[in-house]
Amino acid sequence: MKFSAITLSYALLAGVYAAPSTLSERVARRAGRSSRPIQRIDSQEKGNDTHVSYSSNWSGAVITSPPAGETFNSVSASFIVPTPKVPSGSSSRGTYSASAWVGIDGDTYQNAILQTGVDFTITNGKVSYDAWYEWFPDYAYDFSLAISPGDVIKTTVTSTSTKAGVAIIENVTTGKSVSKSLTSTYALGGQNAEWIVEDFEEGSSLVALANWGSVVFTGATASTGSSSLDASTASVIDIRQNNKVLTSVTIDGSTVTDSYV
Repeated sequence: MKFSAITLSYALLAGVYAAPSTLSERVARRAGRSSRPIQRIDSQEKGNDTHVSYSSNWSGAVITSPPAGETFNSVSASFIVPTPKVPSGSSSRGTYSASAWVGIDGDTYQNAILQTGVDFTITNGKVSYDAWYEWFPDYAYDFSLAISPGDVIKTTVTSTSTKAGVAIIENVTTGKSVSKSLTSTYALGGQNAEWIVEDFEEGSSLVALANWGSVVFTGATASTGSSSLDASTASVIDIRQNNKVLTSVTIDGSTVTDSYV
């Protein structure tokens, strides 16, 4: 998740991945799963003077810079796992997905992203979930964590240096958690903090986007070495594809509500 001001046509980016029929095919398909830097389209003033940007792949909230002289080293939030649905007007046969995650960098800072979250997918009417971690530009890797619709999930990423960090996902409902210590040759800048629902990539194309209803990030906070910020200072991003706005995002203190519309 990265760029800040790149205009790309969704016609060049979007693609529908063939629905897998077996678990082995699904695992193979996810071998090429990756997040992508934000692909901004444009921006404008929303109601009540709220600044909103449009992207082909990200929706949610981004703090685009830390306090002066500081860098972000931790981002966290909790959310209730949604039940994905087939978008209105789309075929019930096929695969539709989206992903909710928290991360450091990926907007104004373009070299790396540390992130973790949950993919939710509906394939031929069957719902599935995948917990994952990623240090972009590497691919995403799966956590082994059982997830069901309605579970409360807490996600946290923390950098211990510019090239090392930890991704943690806790299923608060079941009491199970997973974590992964990561290193990368791609250094973080600590310039961005984000709470995002994404139309992610498999191979080189965006997946067909699922209707996730609403993902509500609560306790959305970002920390530096000496400061803690909530999402109230973040900018709003909505997904727009084929000239249609697909999401509606609102921010209220440390709560970010990201709805498919």
